[in-house]
Amino acid sequence: MIELKTFEEYPGISTPRRLRKYVLVWCSKGTFTVVVDEKELKLKQYHVLTITSGQIHYFKNCNKADGYILEFTLDFFCKNDSDIELIFHNGLFCHFSLNEVIKISNHEIVQTELRLIGEELRLKPYQFLISIHSRIELILVEINRVKVERGDEIWKPDALFLKFLELVRANFDKNYSLSDISKKLGTTEAKLNEQSKLHTGRTAQNVIYGLIASEAKRLLTYQNLSAKEVAYQLGFNDPFYFSNFFKKHTKFSPKSYQIKYAL
Repeated sequence: MIELKTFEEYPGISTPRRLRKYVLVWCSKGTFTVVVDEKELKLKQYHVLTITSGQIHYFKNCNKADGYILEFTLDFFCKNDSDIELIFHNGLFCHFSLNEVIKISNHEIVQTELRLIGEELRLKPYQFLISIHSRIELILVEINRVKVERGDEIWKPDALFLKFLELVRANFDKNYSLSDISKKLGTTEAKLNEQSKLHTGRTAQNVIYGLIASEAKRLLTYQNLSAKEVAYQLGFNDPFYFSNFFKKHTKFSPKSYQIKYAL
């Protein structure tokens, strides 16, 4: 549901891992690098990085660094639509590989709240989970303030669009059609297209294609699977069709991509 660890307490910190949790990385001192999917991001003191559920990540060159790694599930944090919108506000935990390092000027706030979350988890006082939820809110608000103060365009996502992204991401193997997804969300294809064009400039179907292509890259890079195995995991009955799909969206064949990027 929720965990907080220092770098020293984090097992296998340099091993690629994939979590169905949202991850917030905080650098208290030193420098280190986090590899997220295909990107290498260097953090220094008082930098923060957010990683979306499902993204593969690992740490490099962090022998002299220290900080916190906060992990929490969507179910823990998102009790209502406002929570869903906050967690994705300004692209904090973005599904589109837009991870970025953010320097926090009021670093005492983030450092203090993370320390207090650790105490809450250790002592488990009355209503500690409610307290932790509020402290995560304060951290996310502080990050958003930094982004606004530096001139970033404010992105206020709609909860429906975020539920759409989550549903796609959690069900790649089922190969849901846009019609299936709209029914499961209690909405219409037209509404999902409207939200997708508003937030990404693309149709809902093209958003789905983009998420599938990103997932295929992760599986080919880190899971040591053949193109055929990846195809089946992503709901493709025909590996040849998957290969054509992948090449169309990445400009690589699955095999050539794997040769170039696989660990």
